[in-house]
Amino acid sequence: MRPETISWTGQSVERVEDAALLTGRGRFIDDLGVRPGTLHAAILRSPHAHADILSIDAATAAAMPGVAAIVTGRDLARLTTPMVAGLKVAVENWPMAVERVRYVGEPVAIVVAQDRYLAEDALDAIEIEYAPRACVVDPLASLRADAPILHDKAGANLVSDRCFRYGEPEAAFAKAAHRIEVSIAYPRNTGSPMETFGVVADYDPHEDAYEILANFQGPFSIHAVMARCLKVPGNRLRLRMPPDSGGSFGVKQGVAPYAVLIGVAARIAGAPVKWIEDRLEHLSAAVAATNRVTTLKAAVTSEGRIMALDWDQVEDCGAYPRAPEPATLYRMHGNMTGAYDVRNLTIRNRVVLTNKAPTGLVRGFGGPQVYYALERLMQRIAVALGLDPLAVIRANLIQRGQFPYRTASGALYDSGDYVKAIDLAVADGRLAELERRRNEARAAGRRYGIGFAAAVEPSVSNMGYITTVLTAAERQKAGPKNGAQATATVSLDPVGSVSVHVASVPQGQGHRTVLAQVVADVFGLPREAISVVVDLDTGKDAWSIASGNYSSRFAAAVAGTAHLAATRLRDKLAAIAASQLGVAPAQIGFAGGAVFATGDATKTLPFGRVAALSHWSPALLPDGVDQAIRETAFWTPPELSAPTQDDQVNSSLCHGFIFDMAGVEVDLDTGKVRIDRYVTMHDCGRVLHPGMVEGQIRGGFAQALGATFYEELAYADDGAFLTGTFADYLLPTATETPDIAILHIETPSPFTPLGAKGVGEGNCMSTPVCLANAVADAFGVAELNLPLTPARVAALVAAPEPARPASDRGRAAELGAAKPGDRTLRGEGQTKVAATPDAIWAMLLDAEQLASIIPGCHGVRKLSETHFKADVTLGVGPVKGRYKAEIRLSDLDEPKAATLTGSVSGALGAGGGSGRVILSAGEGGLTVISYSYEAAVGGKVAAIGGRLLDGAAKAIIGQFFAALARKAAPASAKTGFFARLLGRRG
Repeated sequence: MRPETISWTGQSVERVEDAALLTGRGRFIDDLGVRPGTLHAAILRSPHAHADILSIDAATAAAMPGVAAIVTGRDLARLTTPMVAGLKVAVENWPMAVERVRYVGEPVAIVVAQDRYLAEDALDAIEIEYAPRACVVDPLASLRADAPILHDKAGANLVSDRCFRYGEPEAAFAKAAHRIEVSIAYPRNTGSPMETFGVVADYDPHEDAYEILANFQGPFSIHAVMARCLKVPGNRLRLRMPPDSGGSFGVKQGVAPYAVLIGVAARIAGAPVKWIEDRLEHLSAAVAATNRVTTLKAAVTSEGRIMALDWDQVEDCGAYPRAPEPATLYRMHGNMTGAYDVRNLTIRNRVVLTNKAPTGLVRGFGGPQVYYALERLMQRIAVALGLDPLAVIRANLIQRGQFPYRTASGALYDSGDYVKAIDLAVADGRLAELERRRNEARAAGRRYGIGFAAAVEPSVSNMGYITTVLTAAERQKAGPKNGAQATATVSLDPVGSVSVHVASVPQGQGHRTVLAQVVADVFGLPREAISVVVDLDTGKDAWSIASGNYSSRFAAAVAGTAHLAATRLRDKLAAIAASQLGVAPAQIGFAGGAVFATGDATKTLPFGRVAALSHWSPALLPDGVDQAIRETAFWTPPELSAPTQDDQVNSSLCHGFIFDMAGVEVDLDTGKVRIDRYVTMHDCGRVLHPGMVEGQIRGGFAQALGATFYEELAYADDGAFLTGTFADYLLPTATETPDIAILHIETPSPFTPLGAKGVGEGNCMSTPVCLANAVADAFGVAELNLPLTPARVAALVAAPEPARPASDRGRAAELGAAKPGDRTLRGEGQTKVAATPDAIWAMLLDAEQLASIIPGCHGVRKLSETHFKADVTLGVGPVKGRYKAEIRLSDLDEPKAATLTGSVSGALGAGGGSGRVILSAGEGGLTVISYSYEAAVGGKVAAIGGRLLDGAAKAIIGQFFAALARKAAPASAKTGFFARLLGRRG
């Protein structure tokens, strides 16, 4: 008997994508062919965190062989307008610096040449004169009245300050038995995908139209921002995405300003232009998650019940509030009470600007920052009241009978059973065993802790949530914005084959596999029979402003919409088959590649024959069926309404649930945290592909490990970017990622076509705070900020260091005391040269002699007896570039001592410093040269890491004195120190 249903959905079938990806046949942006004559771009970036651009001299670079065009900020301003942001603020947000730079790594010029190598070489020939300004990198410091202002027209670094009140929070705090508070400084981090940004752009002067290929993630609201910036209507900006993308984790929405830059470069060059970002560019200036300072207070009963919450959040969006920011601050607005039934709530949201790269969307955006504070608070309540942390969580949970549940700030939680999920996690995750291990470890004097975290995972964002940053009056003036429209097209070709096309570009999530499963089930076909297309072309394909792959919307919205389109087309095929088989449409079934009348095996047609009828014999279509060739479904859920007058907003459609628990042991000698067991429970509604759900959870966990223990995009006080390579911005590997226990319950969403919810971001939100709570439990500490590096963890129990000896304090005062995150290089040394002090002194004041002994020097100009300018090429690790150097001598004591003060600037960075050189006569006619120095660096050079910098400084100084020794000693002299040294080497 023929089966009437085939259920592919819910099975862990083999991924369609893997065969090509695992054999190196993926089609990423750098793999795709380009038009003949395509040029290549390289971007010159600011070495300063804050400076005025006084002049740009690109004449030498423009004359270099192979250089086709050079684009500066003034060129950009002539052809574009500033990019709009979600904030109504007087900030001109250009994709490239115009007259002023505001963060290290900001683009200041573009070279377009025949190949990337020529373009990179030409960058070194561009001379820019800067006038540095004071900068600010701390978000709280940026609020001070005396802080340097980034944007003069804005008048302050505080660009948004909104207060929200729900329920009766003041009354709740007034009668609360306890007030518990936590303060959190959440650091910057990023997604670090394997593939960086890439753009290929062309401009058609006849149509005044841009065609841009970019590994762009969306959301497509950014398409309108880009078109406006390029000063063309939306139908003159054709945006295409490649079939494959090497990861994104949210950050590839940040390719938008570069798409504008390369589009303008193509227009000026008169040819297509390609640009592929390098890793240092990506880390320093692509997209960072916001760093946030949070103070969270709770009004709590003696039993641990939360009566009210008071949030104070200061969001650091970097130098510009770049769209879609402040999305990271407001995506969680409806979820600020988490999994807890709290009816009284106040929120203060402040958005500030600092001299750091602009922020954007990073996996879980907003969630890690919120749940780190909220779940640290839950643990602190338990400690303060002497309660079990799990009991505090249970006492505050939303109960099963309350769903759909409306939060105080407006979110509509669709479904869930949080109590059951925790009960199963505690039982199947063997909490009792973890507690036994903790007791045994502590009895033996070891540090062992258990942590918990409960989190609601929002998915399918309401496009109107970002407008909550506006007042009700401002929203009314701008017009309502809401919804989460998804689109999908299902097509039948003349031989009855099925194709699916969606407006959601994957970055490794397996879209083609899941869509094939879903659509195959609708038509009763083998999943291999379904062809799925996921590369996107805004000039041809169906899409909307809400389209794209973000906010875990694929399973719930995109796959569900594909199901709707396929169902509509199937119903038309059922009507066609019913007319041919002489039965009612309700009797038609689809299975095994056939269309048949249920209960009558003789009435059967091949699926391909029925599916092809609209192509071959449209006149035979029954009444009521116009065509059965293509169906495009547009779906938006009615639950996603615009923010109310009272600032309530259902910021996401679906709300999954996560409960994590972990046992960790900390090595007191090294500060290393060992995860003994990690258990994560998920409710993501109906599971469409269990294997890929597990992959998403494990990937989110690995990314969260990085945020917990390793990753921080760090800046020095002067705005220098400090973590530009993977030697300083550490990522977890498979070696550092332990196995985890994954558990599930399913409470299908009543709001989505398939009952699915999102699962792609969960552990990024829950794992950092779960592990932090475990470490806090191990040490009994109240304050704990990420990342929990071994040094930071070891410091929790380390004894105070002994006072530094007086002699060392004197030297530290002379050279300057080191500061945390300092990129100041300090050193001292001594060498011997076979020449008199007078001879060496003369060499130090002779331009030609200096040119011959300074490492990498191309020439020295003597402006006065004590003032020199030099052109040098210096390399530090992977970074090498050409610099303009200026050197002055002061405090002269001829021929005994002098102070050298200098500065360098170039495409790769800027720096300055001073040193004291002392010459004294030694034995055997030698001169002893003693020196001490202090130098500060910025730009790319500062980003490559302290170990490389320190070693490079010592190497360059060593090269200088070795060259000085060779130059000063007579060529025929084979005696003394250098003769003995050469003899030993020979």
